[in-house]
Amino acid sequence: MLAAERYNDTDPVNVGAGFEISIKDLVQLIVRLTGFEGGWSGTQRNQWTASRMLDTTRAVRVRVYSKTGFEEGLRKTIEWYRTNPAPDALFPF
Repeated sequence: MLAAERYNDTDPVNVGAGFEISIKDLVQLIVRLTGFEGGWSGTQRNQWTASRMLDTTRAVRVRVYSKTGFEEGLRKTIEWYRTNPAPDALFPF
């Protein structure tokens, strides 16, 4: 809402963590936070070396910042999904 109030342009505003994280590190973090005990592996060698970082330049320009750290936000998101399961009609598999 804050971005919509402060930004009047057609270009997207990425709101992100502001740091780069490898796909492998992200998967490991999700595994740890969810308590997942199954196995996992990448199907392509490059999959684990790739990393992602949103360009948050526009968000910074309009003073839109997260007050929640990345790991805590991920933890809260996981908890939300656990307490608000999707209806079976959306995910029948």
